[in-house]
Amino acid sequence: MRVLIIEDDPANQKFLLHSLEQNGYDAVVAATASKAEELISAQTFDGIILDLGLPDEDGLTLITRLKSAGMTAPVLILSARRSVDERVRGLETGGDDYLTKPYALPELLARLRNLLRRKDLSATEDNTVLRVQDLKLDLLRREAMRGEEVIELTTREFSLLEYLCRNAGKMVSRSMILDQVWGMRIEPETNVVDVHIYRLRNKIERRGAAPLLRTLRGMGYVLRDK
Repeated sequence: MRVLIIEDDPANQKFLLHSLEQNGYDAVVAATASKAEELISAQTFDGIILDLGLPDEDGLTLITRLKSAGMTAPVLILSARRSVDERVRGLETGGDDYLTKPYALPELLARLRNLLRRKDLSATEDNTVLRVQDLKLDLLRREAMRGEEVIELTTREFSLLEYLCRNAGKMVSRSMILDQVWGMRIEPETNVVDVHIYRLRNKIERRGAAPLLRTLRGMGYVLRDK
């Protein structure tokens, strides 16, 4: 795990760098906000430890800019600012956790591990959960939900909805569906796709839910992504 330490105090730099390396992390130090941005633009970090009192810029301003630019690495804020208002401000600005100085090293390491574990779980979900508007498809649990309501699907209906979700916003033809969902390379004279689309639409758009599945007459189907 690669961690960026953004800290301007030499003693704290040395302590954090040594402590993280002793615990198996690949740690890099930046003493200023500008140096931190330079490093972040050039390489990927799994996590960031940030002191707010930087010489060239307030750490909260740096967090805001990095998050706005799309940085996803979790940020553990270290600060002597101990008031509740300051801690709330740090978390609302984009910090993922807040630890006040002075701190105990075991607590810092535990908080860092927790942030990195949460990031890994999130990345796992990104690969196993499909979302289209308020429709959620959990590929591991084989569960579909529209909002808070669970949708009961057959195995074939689930496979059909998964294919539509993976191609959300795109038109898919009957022959494409037969190929990918049924494994039929040549389109037979059958209405099996139309029947399953009809049943699927009734399940995911029931009880007045906004329409998601659109039929393009003579062409195919689109699962609306917005």
